Amino acid sequence: MSQATYCKMWADAQKDLDILLQKEREDFLQPETNLGKVSKMLATSYIQYMEIFRSLAAAYDHLIHQQKRAAIRPVLDGVMGRILEIKMEMVKLDNSECQHLDDLLMELSRPLEDIEIPIPKYFIEENLEVLQQREKTLDEILLNAGLQEQKPAEAMTLAEAIKLIQVAERARQGRSRAVFMRKIYLEEKRTTKQEEQTGRSPDDAATCIQKVWRGYAQRKRTEKMREEEMIFLGITLPPHLEATSSFQKCAGKVKALQGDVQERQDEASFKEKLRETEGPHIQETLQDQISQCFTECRHITGRFPDYPPEKAGGSKAIFSEKTPEQVEDEGWKMGPSNFLSTLEEGSSQFKVFWQNRDNESDFLQDHDPELIKEGKREEVEEEIRVQVAELMEEKLRNLKLHVDGEKAGTQKKGGKGEKAGKASGKKKIPEMERDLTPDRTIDSLYQELAEGGLLVKAQAVNLSDYIGSYDCVRSSLRGTGAQPLPSAPDVRQLVALYGILPLGSQMVHENAPLVKSMLLAGPAGVGKKMLVHAICTETGANLFNLTPSNIAGKYPGREGLLMMLHMVLKVGKELQPSVVWIGDTEKMFSKAAPKGEEEANSKRLGKMLPQFLKALKPKDRVLLVGTTARPFEANMGPFCKVYQKIILIPTPDYMSRFALWKHFILQNGGAFSSLENLSCLAQVSDGFTQGQILDVVQTVLSELRLLQMARKPLRTVEFATSLARHIPVYKEEQETFEAWYAKTPLGRAWSTAQAEREAEDGKAKKGKGKK
Repeated sequence: MSQATYCKMWADAQKDLDILLQKEREDFLQPETNLGKVSKMLATSYIQYMEIFRSLAAAYDHLIHQQKRAAIRPVLDGVMGRILEIKMEMVKLDNSECQHLDDLLMELSRPLEDIEIPIPKYFIEENLEVLQQREKTLDEILLNAGLQEQKPAEAMTLAEAIKLIQVAERARQGRSRAVFMRKIYLEEKRTTKQEEQTGRSPDDAATCIQKVWRGYAQRKRTEKMREEEMIFLGITLPPHLEATSSFQKCAGKVKALQGDVQERQDEASFKEKLRETEGPHIQETLQDQISQCFTECRHITGRFPDYPPEKAGGSKAIFSEKTPEQVEDEGWKMGPSNFLSTLEEGSSQFKVFWQNRDNESDFLQDHDPELIKEGKREEVEEEIRVQVAELMEEKLRNLKLHVDGEKAGTQKKGGKGEKAGKASGKKKIPEMERDLTPDRTIDSLYQELAEGGLLVKAQAVNLSDYIGSYDCVRSSLRGTGAQPLPSAPDVRQLVALYGILPLGSQMVHENAPLVKSMLLAGPAGVGKKMLVHAICTETGANLFNLTPSNIAGKYPGREGLLMMLHMVLKVGKELQPSVVWIGDTEKMFSKAAPKGEEEANSKRLGKMLPQFLKALKPKDRVLLVGTTARPFEANMGPFCKVYQKIILIPTPDYMSRFALWKHFILQNGGAFSSLENLSCLAQVSDGFTQGQILDVVQTVLSELRLLQMARKPLRTVEFATSLARHIPVYKEEQETFEAWYAKTPLGRAWSTAQAEREAEDGKAKKGKGKK
């Protein structure tokens, strides 16, 4: 699509955002007692924000104009953050991580795919060079340490071998033709020399010159006619625009152009020019405004104010307007947002600078000097404000001395300031936040963790590779009072919301509801480990493996574990984003007494994890992810204290199994002649996990079987026979998982709310009976 198309997509998204923000001002700021209405309002806003998010992400990824991208970026991050805020509010209201939105989507005439979370490409593309260099460094470390083998040369396929032979044969023919043409050229050269020696007649020479000139003149006329015809048809641009038009570039050069456009203008020159031309005016304006504030304050209070310290904002605090908090009303009310101001500012900026701009005539997609000046003007104003602050503070002291008779004194000894200083001096630094390796570089710590097997290479899988469809049966059970379990698309959404989006954007991580840890629980083979690797792939995050079996014997004792966590924390923060993965995490919180030193070390690490999480601040894009196939063996209290978000992943439903069989068979080179066979496989594989289905497909579709497939088509019984060798997840085991999840904080909240709802329904029926 063209640049104009993406500009229109951006404009439409901004228009929808303005309507949605106006609706939020009207609905969310008013108390509401009807929780059913509140739930529908939140779900509707969630779906609408998701559509805006998708449009803005596409526009940001494909637009070339750097100033347009800079205008989209804060709005895009703000929309992501607002989606997270609304999701948290929905979870709090429903006491469940899963909200079934299929009825509302049908009412809004939207497909189910509209609530899939898009992953912005800039998470990876803006740090691509750093990530590639880091991956290369990690490969070298692992190869030198013997933890990774040199990749062997892969055997060629038949098609690749044929292509290689064709290339070699064409090269041989080209060389033979070159030798033949050289012989002809040398022969013609000898003939020409002989003719020159014998001499030509004047008529022959004139004829030769005429021939060359007429050919040259005709070629020029033909080229000019072709250019005029192309310009007339609108296929090419006029010559004065052709050299600068970005639309004449091929699609492969668009990404390279994005980085070049923003470097065309030296922004420092704008800043210096602004300082010279507008600096004196800005300084005079600030001094007048601050002096006016001093005068008004003395007129109202009878004395001049104290000058705000720089920590409190300096002279900025003088202009800040503070309003009293509004009185809380009864009923539900949307909590304060950290992103609405960003969205409103982005919307107003779009209306002022971009809404009425002609994008079709902007062939170059170049910068706008006025926008650069506007951004630099704020920087110049801030620098001048600091200089003005010193002058005005001195002026205020003189005013107090000569008008009010006050003298600038010092605080009494033992006053609050001194006491506060003493108190802060005595403050103890938490153990996990101390720098235990002040004399070591990040590179050395990185290498030690990689050589020790704690820093591992993430597998290249995407979140979209987690195959599965929406479960209509489970969504139909939501009126029966059963605890809602996530389907495969729900799992993808939760992992994207709590893991990928905050790790990918610094602004979202710092301002959105903070999620430091997440637990993926479910039977073996449902894709927990794959989801961990998908988080790292989509965000370019480092992966630290602190699984008990992986750290056994490496950092023994409490001091060793403390050093290990310190190194992981230090490297993870410095090279963020990072994911700290703990597989079989239930062993760290086991109810049983430890039998050996390794189990004792694991439980010791489990007790240190709350301190580890406490050391993570909003600016640190580090996520702790635990995976477990036996969560019911863990001590529930400490377990839920460490893991903030708990996602229970059940076995795939019928529609997901159908999609899995089809995807895995096609991926491994197989093919089915009838969908009835796939439907049969989806039926008989009830209770089996994704991992088991993949293993069955890979076992059946061996290299020999693929060669026989042309004369011997695949049959359902081949997969069914291999499937019978696996043990499914029985109903009793699934019920054990569900009973465990019901004991988690969110599960208990759901049960309590459900009991209250049933009691209210019982009272209502009883009242009707009496009447």
